[in-house]
Amino acid sequence: MSDERRHLAAELNIGFAALTPLERLRSLVERAGGPVVFTTSLGIEDQMITHLIFANDLPIQVKTLDTGRLFPETYTLWRETEEKYGRRIKALYPQADALEALVNDQGIDGFYYAPEFRRNCCGVRKVEPLARAIAGAGGWVTGLRRDQSANRSDMDFVSFDGARGLIKANPIFDWSRDAIVAFTAEHGVPVNALHAKNFLSIGCAPCTRATRPGEPERAGRWWWEEETKRECGLHVDGADRPARDVTNRPARAGAAFERLPQ
Repeated sequence: MSDERRHLAAELNIGFAALTPLERLRSLVERAGGPVVFTTSLGIEDQMITHLIFANDLPIQVKTLDTGRLFPETYTLWRETEEKYGRRIKALYPQADALEALVNDQGIDGFYYAPEFRRNCCGVRKVEPLARAIAGAGGWVTGLRRDQSANRSDMDFVSFDGARGLIKANPIFDWSRDAIVAFTAEHGVPVNALHAKNFLSIGCAPCTRATRPGEPERAGRWWWEEETKRECGLHVDGADRPARDVTNRPARAGAAFERLPQ
């Protein structure tokens, strides 16, 4: 089955280049061999895809990962989007026990003190809920774009996600940010008010800042970490996907954080 799905992903990847984003979504639905799920972060790219799905009544489930640390503007946009299209965006939340253990172990904002702590937080708040969001799906739609960051530039339109056993499709992979901004304006798609304040990529509130002139789009995400492959773990392979270690692994040597007594 894996070989068949790899072959299908390769076929779709080649075919996507000549299609519009809407045609790409329809093609995925027709050939995915199972339910198709779109996980939205409610950023401007994802709002474009949500519009294509809802406005064209595509049989794609739209879900979001509510980490519990999102900006108020993001929640406002969530409501406005549901009101505009008359459709529900289904929510996935962190597991309560895992979240309580995480905060009690490394503190409410422990992610500032060591990359390991930040990956632990992303693992509990995002990666594990994503696994439930796409469980049983044949296709997974994302809003990744080629020019968002250097480590996303070599991704494909469509690939086989071996760790999750499904086809992963990026229907606006070749679209520029300017083109997406123009599309949302033309079609009256609601967008996050923070975009107008130079928040080009929006995630959790304590982990996102506005970008400065000349910075790449994702420079405002986890800005206190070294400029490497700063990802939350949703878009890396199974070997690299972070998850919170049940043994409460320590921070790297020199981290400016010590666990407090219980």
